[in-house]
This record gives sequence, structure tokens and C-alpha cells, in this order.
Amino acid sequence: MEKFIAGLAVGTVLGALWVANSNKTRTLVRRGQEEFKEKLDAYIDEKLASMESGESGAESGAAASKKK
Repeated sequence: MEKFIAGLAVGTVLGALWVANSNKTRTLVRRGQEEFKEKLDAYIDEKLASMESGESGAESGAAASKKK
């Protein structure tokens, strides 16, 4: 178990150094982060829009029941 943890730690450090020193890899990581951020923003906007439309529908239904 100790060998596994030591190997994991060494692999993590070497991977981080490799990414830090490689322009291509750094560019790929940045591009992936940007794509993830765009997808996350689109998802959040979609959820907010669905919540707003759901609340406005519930509010108009409540207002209609009060009028009766």
C-alpha cells in the first residue's frame, strides 16, 4: 500500500511538471477548461431559465385561483 501511495505521489508530481513545461499540453488543458466553463455557463443559464418559467407559471396559476 505504501508503494502505491508513493507511486501515486511521484506520478502526480512528474505529471504536473510535465504539464508545466509543455506548451502543447498547457494549451490543451486551457482549452479543456474553457470548454468546461462554457458548458457549465450554458447549463446554469438553462436551469435558471427553467426555474424562472416554472415560477412564473406557478405564480400565474396561484393568481388565477385567488380570482375565483
